[in-house]
Amino acid sequence: MLLLLVGCQSGDVDGEENTTEENTSAEIDEIVGIEPGSGTMNIAQETVDAYNLDVELTPSSEPAMITELQNAIENEEPIVVTLWQPHWMFSENDLKFLEDPKGTLGAEENIHTMVRHGLEDEHPSAYQLLDNFYWEVADMNAVMSLFSQDEDIEPRDAAEEWIADNRDKVEGWMEGIEPVDGDTVELAYVNWDTELSSTNVVTLVLEELGYNVELTSLDMGIAFESLSKGEIDGMLIAWLPVGAASYAEQYKDEIVDLGPSLEGAQQGFVVPAYMDIDSIEELPTE
Repeated sequence: MLLLLVGCQSGDVDGEENTTEENTSAEIDEIVGIEPGSGTMNIAQETVDAYNLDVELTPSSEPAMITELQNAIENEEPIVVTLWQPHWMFSENDLKFLEDPKGTLGAEENIHTMVRHGLEDEHPSAYQLLDNFYWEVADMNAVMSLFSQDEDIEPRDAAEEWIADNRDKVEGWMEGIEPVDGDTVELAYVNWDTELSSTNVVTLVLEELGYNVELTSLDMGIAFESLSKGEIDGMLIAWLPVGAASYAEQYKDEIVDLGPSLEGAQQGFVVPAYMDIDSIEELPTE
């Protein structure tokens, strides 16, 4: 009986140790990515190569990647994904970026507001609002979390709710700006949740000032080109110093950079906080 009891106790300890090991890097054999050919996947592959990782970088899509991450979290299973901040998943879950000692995933990014030449003279109130607009990562995440998980909530509705909850910040952007009477401005945006959030918030505030705001969805490169030609008035989509670097350099003399509307954006390899791993160097290597 004593031997049987000792054997049962030993089995329980082994079971606990195996559970812990499931959440370590030893169980990782892939990194779940997004669309192949995207900038995120390009630097992710460079990182796999630079660290000589013995994992497969698996192309996917953002929705599919998020589904896999949610399923893993529900079951407390190990998983590594390519993810970025701001993103609504950080508002809903306890996640962490793996440290990147080699810096292959890039430094922190800022999202810049850019406008066309002549906007300050022709629409000074719109120019001033766009210049004043600044918010935090947590603000953008709050808007995204409202519409990203519920198909019945439009980005504009989420922006309205955020504005109602953050009047002090909004009034600060609007302070001292003269209202207008139906002037029209056109903003371009990229169809990403991050840019849908900022563009809808700014649109609603411009409408409070009396503007009629037209929104145009464009690819990043087309948006820069259109802004340089004066075909649109502004955009809040330029991730720098990496994401939009080539376009910003190409058109730097033909557009006006108003500086960051958000600082501290980041992309990288992300894991749930329950995983006992903190650095890319802890992932399996060849």
